[in-house]
Amino acid sequence: MQQYRAELNADVTFTTGGRLQAQGLRVEVPHLEVTEADLAMILVGSLGLRDVERVELSGIRTFAETTPPAGPPGSPRLRFVELSHVISGGMTTYPGMPAPVVSAHLTWEDSRPQYAPGTEFSLDRIEMVGQTGTYLDTPRHRYAGGTDLAGMPLERLADLPAVVVRTAGSGRRAVTEGDLEPYAVAGHAVLLHTGGDRGWGTPDYATDAPYLTGEAAALLVERGAALVGIDSVNLDDNTPAAAGERPAHTVLLAAGIPIVEHLTGLGNLPPHGARFTAAPPRITAFGTFPVRAFAQVPYYEPHDHNRSAGWMPSR
Repeated sequence: MQQYRAELNADVTFTTGGRLQAQGLRVEVPHLEVTEADLAMILVGSLGLRDVERVELSGIRTFAETTPPAGPPGSPRLRFVELSHVISGGMTTYPGMPAPVVSAHLTWEDSRPQYAPGTEFSLDRIEMVGQTGTYLDTPRHRYAGGTDLAGMPLERLADLPAVVVRTAGSGRRAVTEGDLEPYAVAGHAVLLHTGGDRGWGTPDYATDAPYLTGEAAALLVERGAALVGIDSVNLDDNTPAAAGERPAHTVLLAAGIPIVEHLTGLGNLPPHGARFTAAPPRITAFGTFPVRAFAQVPYYEPHDHNRSAGWMPSR
């Protein structure tokens, strides 16, 4: 597998008066023609820096590396991170929506007369709305005639490089343009780690839940995000104060950018370096359906202290 990297020197100044200087840093980049402005955002996002006032880069060198799929100890490996809630009969996803009903269409016992002795099967049945568990919204969810589940290209749903934007613990509900500003999001799944999943399955889950502002959604469209996900009850503000408006859904789905809601476990992902997948069945004339959302995260053997999933210091 070929990966692209940039080696550079950095001088980062913070609004708090602090300063960070580094030489020979290596960061992963999407291609060899990455601009200096994009490099600055990638660097800030990879290191999880906040309150950045200025980034000055020098000695920039981009190059390609080929990583073998497997190798001796010390080579990168992958771990899978579960990002979906479990679906079970009678559960509540979005308050007011009907709960799923799980039942048997054919039991093991009833199937026995149809097969040879010792052979039996069960056929299970589920009745549910598309907004059950962790699910993906397509443009058809918002717009009549919009792209449905069957029409969504896999390039928008599977093996996407992920950017994790963290506001969990901030005490703020809204994810704003300022939260997104440090990150390069073109072609990425932008995953909003708000901490809203802590209330999953409780009456508080839908009360004053975190959300993405319409202005922030417009910024993601402008910068070419491939998908947007959140670990909250709704990507938009669902309180009465919003008066039923859904600007984030409106802007993103108009641009063909799918949305994944009710994620969980985003705290287990690094800011950069993970690959995200959330693919639903191919159903026509259907706008929303549950997904098995997960991420693949590269890691290195413990004795290889100088490498990590998102960036590497010079050797």
